[in-house]
Amino acid sequence: MRISTAQFYESSAANYQKNFANVVKSSEEASSLVRVNTAADDPVGASRLLQLGQQASMLDQYEANSTTIKATLGATEAVMTSITNVLQRAKELAIGAGNAGYTDADRRANASELGQIEEQLQSLMNSKDENGKYIFAGSKGDTVPFTRNDDGTYSYNGDQVTLDLAIGDNMSMATNSTGWEVFQQAINTSRSEVTRTAPVVDDGRVVLSNGQVSSSLTYNSKFRSGEPYTVDFVSGTQLQITDSGGNDVTAEASQGGAFNPATAAGQTVSFRGVDLTLNINLAAGDTAAAVLPGHSFTLAAKPDTFTATRSPGNPTATQVTGSSITNPVAYHASFPTGSAVMKFTSATAFDLYAAPLTANSKIVSSGTVAAGVATASGVSFNLAGTPAAGDQFSVAVNTHETQNILDTVSQLKTALNTPINGNPILQQKFQAALDSGIGNLASGSDQLSSALSSVGGRGSALDTQVDTNQSLVLANTQTQSAIRDSDPAEVMTRLTLQQTMLQASQLAFSKIAQLGLFNKV
Repeated sequence: MRISTAQFYESSAANYQKNFANVVKSSEEASSLVRVNTAADDPVGASRLLQLGQQASMLDQYEANSTTIKATLGATEAVMTSITNVLQRAKELAIGAGNAGYTDADRRANASELGQIEEQLQSLMNSKDENGKYIFAGSKGDTVPFTRNDDGTYSYNGDQVTLDLAIGDNMSMATNSTGWEVFQQAINTSRSEVTRTAPVVDDGRVVLSNGQVSSSLTYNSKFRSGEPYTVDFVSGTQLQITDSGGNDVTAEASQGGAFNPATAAGQTVSFRGVDLTLNINLAAGDTAAAVLPGHSFTLAAKPDTFTATRSPGNPTATQVTGSSITNPVAYHASFPTGSAVMKFTSATAFDLYAAPLTANSKIVSSGTVAAGVATASGVSFNLAGTPAAGDQFSVAVNTHETQNILDTVSQLKTALNTPINGNPILQQKFQAALDSGIGNLASGSDQLSSALSSVGGRGSALDTQVDTNQSLVLANTQTQSAIRDSDPAEVMTRLTLQQTMLQASQLAFSKIAQLGLFNKV
């Protein structure tokens, strides 16, 4: 077969260039030990490397999120532990104040320390993290979570939103614990109340405490369904309890409503999840049979109360000075649970919304103002001043089912500051208030312990997920290396072969070039 000189040179050059390119590529691979630099090197491997790279980026983000959560959980745990220690001291002071040998001065000394504890608790509950955000404010990190109202109670200004971060492909974790969950949801053991109805003038013979809820389950399922109850003393050793329907339910009380006026132990009455303390104060010459019949009390759950706060941008200085439920049926039917917003449209009319108020909020009910009283959905608000269109008030609803530990400490402080020396009736009321405070401190501590356990549980789960992520990082790195990196022995063997082929093509070119006709002339 004959080939032209041009064809020979072109074929030889193409073969040389191919071999030279192979040598260059293998040399670069031998130098970097990277097999896949572009998709053309290995289409399937390049696609797999892209997926692994995306996974590696996500794992890096998971690691950053885990670091953030670990720091936040650590700060939260430290603050909660400090609060636990402070509450323990408050309980010690409360229990000590019940000492029969304490004087009013001794109790005031305890009250003074409780005041310091109250301030310390508020400071801890308003703690900030390393970024300057309030730890217990939920998603409202720039808002002070707990503030003191004008009436001495406390309000939670944060929300119930947890800030979740992804720490795995199908796992997210809350970075924070809201103040609502940790401090606002402690069960209030003192959410029933007793009101004397007879005699009209208190003769001091009978003191019946507001009661302590000993079983929330029984209280919610039985007590609430029959309130208000009437407690009548029908003899010197027997009381009768009737529910709101007039049914005699005395059989459900401890000892069937019987009591012993001669002993303190015999004057405790338990009824539908509520423990009541009965104090009989007989004067000289009195007999229980003669003076106790005719005494009557009403027993019911504490009615909901409201705390109204004016918005800072109100056009007037009008304030809400008081509130009360004037129509229970309308209240339970339509008033927003939790919190509401009053928005005045004029000096005599306003609309009621469920909080928070947004552009899409719908009016719950409309109210009117008459003689300085604004009424809507069965609740009346006393106004100091004349409102104007644009005035807004935030209304927090307190159902008394739960109680903030700050309110508990504040109430205890008030009870300890009240003089009771030499007055048996005041002493009995103080003891009831003290029992209430100790019970609510225990409830608040239990709620805090539950929240602290939640933080610990999240920390443990986070550690496990971090270990899992680290294993995935290692596997990802190894898999990428197996696809992308070269085998040094294989690369060097291939390079040697390609260099030999390049040398052979050079030698072949020189030999064949000598066979041309011009070399024979």
